[in-house]
Amino acid sequence: VLGCMAERLKDKLLDEEKMVDVVVGPDAYRDLPNLVSAAEDGNKGVNTFLSREETYADIAPVRLNSNGVTAFISIMRGCDNMCSFCVVPFTRGRERSRDPHSIVKEAQDLFDQGYREVTLLGQNVDSFKWSPEENNKARLNKKEESVSEVINFANLLEMVALVDPKLRVRFSTSHPKDITDEVLYTMKKYENICKYIHLPVQSGNSRVLDLMNRTYDREWYLERVSKIREILGESCGISSDMITGFCTETEEEHQDTLTMMDIVKYDFSYMFYYSERPGTLAAKKYEDDIPLEVKKRRLSEIIYKQSKL
Repeated sequence: VLGCMAERLKDKLLDEEKMVDVVVGPDAYRDLPNLVSAAEDGNKGVNTFLSREETYADIAPVRLNSNGVTAFISIMRGCDNMCSFCVVPFTRGRERSRDPHSIVKEAQDLFDQGYREVTLLGQNVDSFKWSPEENNKARLNKKEESVSEVINFANLLEMVALVDPKLRVRFSTSHPKDITDEVLYTMKKYENICKYIHLPVQSGNSRVLDLMNRTYDREWYLERVSKIREILGESCGISSDMITGFCTETEEEHQDTLTMMDIVKYDFSYMFYYSERPGTLAAKKYEDDIPLEVKKRRLSEIIYKQSKL
């Protein structure tokens, strides 16, 4: 079992279920040969250590069953946001950004292989930042000259867009608190950066957003949407994530999510009812007090609303 779920369920898998021989967390893939070897010798192969440096920047993925046209490029790992409903910071560790030059090289290699669209992936791409300290640490190991430039996500977008005008560039996911005007103007500047933004709202109500620890409110989110429309025009696609039935959510607060949908007119949404995740802040601090039938009814209402937008 590999990945963030392996990290979260390691004790259950190894001690309670006794059903697996190898458990590998998201930052331990380099250790796989040793872990498999240990399992073959009759031992448990376990490594769920979360690294603060690992980005796999120097490992090119083998793309099995690819269509040969579109590809994903991971630009960062982990997450520093502590949304109360989310387990990611506990299973994938702290946020760290890849060397942007390795990202550009991967994009160039993909283009040379015939790929014509790449999607830059991160839990929160807008907080991408490659600092001089990280640059210099990597270059010191390779005996290269140090650099002083800080590269943010807007800079990275431009670097990838410049690989070739025929390479379409997408990205996901954006966080409403971090997406900047600089990113929007970079999107406008380059025709090959697709005019589409996945901007999860989660809830249309400010009190619920505060309980979710999303660090923005309804007004902030709507201002960001307004700026997207101003800079990129009405044709820019916007999609979202939404959770209904979060702890203590009232009917009036649920209606705020519906009115948010009317205002933004999302092109697409991932919609869920709240399901408690063990170990999250919400599981520790709040009672999951909305009846399941109410959650499902509210979910059906936002699904219906999305179908009519």
